[in-house]
Amino acid sequence: MSTKIDGKQVAADIKANLAERVAKLKAQGVTPGLGTLLVGEDPGSVKYVAGKHADCAEVGINSVKKELPATATFEDIAQAVRELNEDPACNGFIVQLPLPKGIDQNAIIDLIDPAKDADGMHPYNLGELVLHVRGDISTPLPCTPRGVIELLNAYDIDLNGKEVCVLGRGITIGRTIGLMLTRNAVNATVTLCHTGTRDVVDHMRRADVIVAAMGSAGFVTPDKIKDGAVLVDVGVSRVFDEEAGRYRIKGDVDKACYEKASAYTPNPGGVGPMTRAMLLANVVEMAERSL
Repeated sequence: MSTKIDGKQVAADIKANLAERVAKLKAQGVTPGLGTLLVGEDPGSVKYVAGKHADCAEVGINSVKKELPATATFEDIAQAVRELNEDPACNGFIVQLPLPKGIDQNAIIDLIDPAKDADGMHPYNLGELVLHVRGDISTPLPCTPRGVIELLNAYDIDLNGKEVCVLGRGITIGRTIGLMLTRNAVNATVTLCHTGTRDVVDHMRRADVIVAAMGSAGFVTPDKIKDGAVLVDVGVSRVFDEEAGRYRIKGDVDKACYEKASAYTPNPGGVGPMTRAMLLANVVEMAERSL
């Protein structure tokens, strides 16, 4: 029988542990804080940032909010980043993407103090991840890849020596999860597939684990996977539901795959909650390192 990997429950357990660690930090005179910089009023971004601050309240982390209008210039945004870099009330912060059209997002990300990079996506921190293949890493880790690995660990799914097929080469997970999966501590073998990959289905059928992060609704179907594969669905697509008369979120994995898989993450309710939990974990770890 296939195992449903419950990201909501695992994330709740992690947040309960973080709340205990936050209480200990406060007893030592340190209050962890998460900062957010929101530019404009994109509905998705507004909702996502609000969710992050709700998570902070749940575990006792301080919230630092900065908001700028969509008309903000590059220098306006850069100044807000510099202020968060210097603000002792936040141990880590994120710049909510996407930024308004015409703003160089990479240049803004480059301005973040790597020690305060709560998303773990600053070039310096990604470079540390590349360099430290064998030992421990003391820099923030990318939230979604970390969440995937923590989720599989919670269900005792051993990745040592396993063939992992990653679908999609986006920086949020596709290109970064390979860095984490191939570290000695995890020891998986990774094939990264993308739009230029020939015979992608052949790679999928060989895989013990498939991490689908393409944003192509229902791309992973039963005929493309082997019996007993583990399916991790990170894809997000908005698909119109004719019966309901509205759009719904749909993942990259067709639900018909579940019976053939040994384990799977639902979407929603799988990786998403873990990404948010890992953001909190990064902030708490930053505070712990400051002692």
